[in-house]
Amino acid sequence: MFKKILVANRGEIAIRVMRTLREMGVRSVAVYSEADRSCLHVREADEAVCIGPAPARESYLQIPAILSAVRITGAEAVHPGYGFLSENAVFSAACAKNGIVFIGPGPQAIEMLGHKSSARKIAVKGGIPVTPGTKGCVSKNFLKEAEKIGFPIMIKAAAGGGGKGIRIVREKEKLTHEFEMASSEAAAAFGNGEVYFEKYLERPRHIEVQFARDSKGNVIAFPERDCSIQRRHQKLLEESPSPAVTQKLRDKLEEAAIRLADTAGYVGVGTVEFLMDRQGKFYFMEVNTRLQVEHPVTEAITMADLVKEQVLIAAGERLSSKPAKASAFHGHAIEHRINAEDFSKNFAPSMGRVEEWLVPGGPGIRLDTHMYQGYTLPVYYDSMLAKLIVWAPDRAAAIARSRRALGEFRVSGISTTLDVHKMIVDNPEFQAGDVDTGFMERLLKADKE
Repeated sequence: MFKKILVANRGEIAIRVMRTLREMGVRSVAVYSEADRSCLHVREADEAVCIGPAPARESYLQIPAILSAVRITGAEAVHPGYGFLSENAVFSAACAKNGIVFIGPGPQAIEMLGHKSSARKIAVKGGIPVTPGTKGCVSKNFLKEAEKIGFPIMIKAAAGGGGKGIRIVREKEKLTHEFEMASSEAAAAFGNGEVYFEKYLERPRHIEVQFARDSKGNVIAFPERDCSIQRRHQKLLEESPSPAVTQKLRDKLEEAAIRLADTAGYVGVGTVEFLMDRQGKFYFMEVNTRLQVEHPVTEAITMADLVKEQVLIAAGERLSSKPAKASAFHGHAIEHRINAEDFSKNFAPSMGRVEEWLVPGGPGIRLDTHMYQGYTLPVYYDSMLAKLIVWAPDRAAAIARSRRALGEFRVSGISTTLDVHKMIVDNPEFQAGDVDTGFMERLLKADKE
């Protein structure tokens, strides 16, 4: 087992990883930018190294600086968290070249599955249903390719994620313009302007399956997460299990995730994302070759520690979870992503000093955060303040507990999305479990009327 691991990330996820490392008896190293000297993850680590100026491209995205921090501190492995370099094949390869263990899949797997077009091919090879779409990236004959699929279609960036480089096209007259916009956005966000086309499903659910596979070929798929509540392709609330998934369907989803992991020869923890129509038919969408933001809801209902599984796999050890009981879970969990955004100003980022920070507690409450009273939010990074994870014996109780916890949460000095989450849990459609990826659009439109 490793003695020291460097966490190549910041804030909430860095603290989350460090907590597991401490429980495993492994020392942690934090890296930080000049803007993050007062960030909580720096205080929580056993050691900390400044790696550059405030902008992420000059610090958290600087591979040479991170590798230097590894050498200086004598760390044996790097945990990338999520975002930044977590799905960067060049970083994974650089770690391997320098004798450093990258806690995640190898560069070939990241390259193969991180590129959505090639991931689709692997899904087809594994017999997993995919939405009708182009066989590869589209560079010419836009209209011909789109008409083969049938409008409406989605133009999607082949590299990256987070809702970047996605366009819905319902009319052929708008195809060229939207193609150019999607390609330009993808190039700016990921350094790769390649896109491909998929059939657009009306009012689908976004369902994903967490899996873990060790180097011995042992694989486990965990119960699904429902991530349908999104705004502009960015997830706001996630829950597990999905209110729309039966045990029979759950078995099929888990089998599909396992087939994909085996087909790709994947080693590590990952997530297979699907779109599911109202008839319960699901289609492969993409693979995330890293830890997901919403991984705590899976941990809440299974008592697994997914970071621990990542570390064990990277150390060449077996999974600690039991593959034979992959679907075993208890209760229901909901995660609320609380962001520093001003709902009244179209979710504009809200920066400044946190004057008040009073967090909820009590049974079934977990809060993953790097916030504290008096902390000043830097303008350079993601706006997420905290993840409020609520567990209860059933979904109705989890919703009631969410309402209570959201009501206890007190933040001043900055604007937050707490009121948006209160709107969600009070909504009859959400309470009935009748949601899809267009839910937030309808909710926010109704609020304005």
